[in-house]
Amino acid sequence: MISNIKRIVFGLLTIGLLSCNSTQKENHTKNTETYPDIKIVGAMKNVMWKGELGASINLDTISNKNGLYGLGPESYLTGELLINKGESYVSKVISDSTMIVKKQIDVTAPFFVYGNVTEWNEINLPASIKTIQDLENFIDTNTADFKRPFVFKLVGQATSAIIHIQNLPEGTKVSSPDEAHQGQTNYKLKNEVVEIVGFFSTEHKGVFTHHDSFLHMHLITIDERKMGHLDELEIGNMKLYLPEK
Repeated sequence: MISNIKRIVFGLLTIGLLSCNSTQKENHTKNTETYPDIKIVGAMKNVMWKGELGASINLDTISNKNGLYGLGPESYLTGELLINKGESYVSKVISDSTMIVKKQIDVTAPFFVYGNVTEWNEINLPASIKTIQDLENFIDTNTADFKRPFVFKLVGQATSAIIHIQNLPEGTKVSSPDEAHQGQTNYKLKNEVVEIVGFFSTEHKGVFTHHDSFLHMHLITIDERKMGHLDELEIGNMKLYLPEK
């Protein structure tokens, strides 16, 4: 009798362990297959709430520059970073009205999202798409069968835009978004031809998008003299580029 009970208990434990292992494998496979094209390092929420301002990645360590796109802030929130078609840009505040934008690959970020896209589908945006919220809704509706997150681009005329550059004073300790945005400088643009690199995700709020958005976008003017995190946008004649699935 006791021997039978032991066999039953052992059998149940074995089934439980197999089930656990199977679930772990399924979850691991799901995560691997869902986001193979996008790499995420660090997290916005850890920067804003935990003060993790130091380097999580050096952009120079990203080996595949072919069709590479990426964005994030510079370490210690001293600037904004953008990779567009494999070229890396850093923007920094000079004054309330001026900035400097330079090409630089040996630079670090506390959080960063990046991916490679070499083939795009071009879409003429409907005239009704004018704002960032319009754009978010349009992308969400038209990419229901896409893997997420993904990179997208906008190219054309921005009727108006507001971009910002982080400019945290040296030595500042951060434990909240308000503290993290000390020194942030906003710049207004009017009737500029621009390229906008964005990342879309419904699952990464607080990781690489803000808590109230599915989008994180950086804008660079066609002359490469202005670049920053995009906060507001009035869309003129622009085309949307989505990655081929």
